[in-house]
Amino acid sequence: MARPVSPWTLRFAALGAGLAAALAHPPFGVLPGLLGYALLLWLLDRAGPRRLRSAFFRAWLAGVGYFGLGCWWIVEPFFVDAKDQAWMAPIALPLTAGGLALFWGLAGLLYRAVAPRGWARVIVFAGALALFEWLRGHVLTGFPWDLPGETWRAGSAPSQAAALVGAYGLSWITIVLAAAPALLFDPVTRRRRAAMAAVMLALLAVLYGFGAARLAGGEPAPGASPMIRVVQADIDQKDKWRPEHLAAIFQTYVELSRRPAPTHPDVVIWPEGALPAVIDELLAPDSPYGPRLRDTVDPGQTLILGANRAQPKADGGLAYFNSLIAFRREAGGLKVTAVYDKYRLVPFGEYMPLGALASKVGFRSLVHMPDDFSAGPPPRPATPAGLPPFQPLICYEALFPGFTREGAARADLRPTWILNISNDAWFGRTSGPLQHLNLASYRAIEEGLPMVRATPTGVSAVIDAFGRTEPGKRLGLGDFGVIDARLPPALGPTPYERLGDIPFWSLVALSALIAAAERARRLGGT
Repeated sequence: MARPVSPWTLRFAALGAGLAAALAHPPFGVLPGLLGYALLLWLLDRAGPRRLRSAFFRAWLAGVGYFGLGCWWIVEPFFVDAKDQAWMAPIALPLTAGGLALFWGLAGLLYRAVAPRGWARVIVFAGALALFEWLRGHVLTGFPWDLPGETWRAGSAPSQAAALVGAYGLSWITIVLAAAPALLFDPVTRRRRAAMAAVMLALLAVLYGFGAARLAGGEPAPGASPMIRVVQADIDQKDKWRPEHLAAIFQTYVELSRRPAPTHPDVVIWPEGALPAVIDELLAPDSPYGPRLRDTVDPGQTLILGANRAQPKADGGLAYFNSLIAFRREAGGLKVTAVYDKYRLVPFGEYMPLGALASKVGFRSLVHMPDDFSAGPPPRPATPAGLPPFQPLICYEALFPGFTREGAARADLRPTWILNISNDAWFGRTSGPLQHLNLASYRAIEEGLPMVRATPTGVSAVIDAFGRTEPGKRLGLGDFGVIDARLPPALGPTPYERLGDIPFWSLVALSALIAAAERARRLGGT
């Protein structure tokens, strides 16, 4: 008779399942790690007598492993201002991983409560986990980092399914494919086991085949598109906010912006928070930086930069915004042609939830500002003079599926490209900036639009409408220089752009219907 498995063995197995699934994501790219979902399903199916509590705990442990590895870089920003904030670093990762893992725990509990028998349980498991991943992307402003559907390298064949169903729908598909091998351990005949394996391989072939066919279709013929210059100055976040460094930082950006090129850039792009100052102060009449900013570009050129700006409030104070501003050099000097204020702010990074209470115990947001940032209005495409319309995404706004299509619907205007400016210097030379590049590139796939990314220390890139980084158009971590490139062409509207999350909710509804049908059949048989 087989000896019972130790509870600690099962707990470590659950933790390992989450770690394996996290390792499948870029930049690690260990795709066999996707079998962590199969292991998690196997563990949930073998929960003990108190199965709901056991299922919750095992799925929560898997989530701790998944988010612990996927988000370990989150401790890095606390060492930028180590004297005042390093003490929070040991708290940040356990709180983040443990908090996000609650969504996995609840998904495990839901699955175990409705789990059918046989092959159908894979569909139900995928529906439960994908549903709670959607909730993770929306509850308390949301944090959809490393969705299961974004495991595939952006631009690869499997990633192209995001153009059909979005990252949430692709998460459902990915979980089904990754968890299905758990069925091979069911007590069934060899013939049935072989049939199940054949179906799994066929479904995987369909995923790869669709993507390969989409990529083989090629890009549309390029039209007249602007020449873009992306500036990456490689300025460390720890040095950036020292007042004595402002002049040198400004000069570095100016020199890179004016570097000679065979083709004159139409637009020069600086990253989020490029300059360690409030832009209103730099442009004040008595500031020497206004004329220098004007002379950064030639007449007819546009300069787009990420900047902190201040605006008077009714109570006499100032509201601060994390903004993207487009300036065009005209005969009379620089003219502001577009302003976008960040809409989705980072909790604890740009504002402190329960700010008054948090400040009493010593917590404060990480921004180098007198007060937290304020959120801007809901997004719309920017339409600066002389440039095709684009959707701005500041920093982690690039994590959110549907952000661009929602902005287009508000303005009744489809942009022709996406501009993501980000300050990934906060995360140093960790996996964070590389993950961010992959996740942001999925927005290009979903919308069928090219994307330009500008970061201060990497990774900056020009990305085509299939989510692929243009050859030679990337500056990695710690690189110093510029990217000069023509804006890649846009594709036509994708199914995801037209339908949004309707396909995702259809897949979740399929999971729910299967669970309900199996439950009704089981009750009818008793």
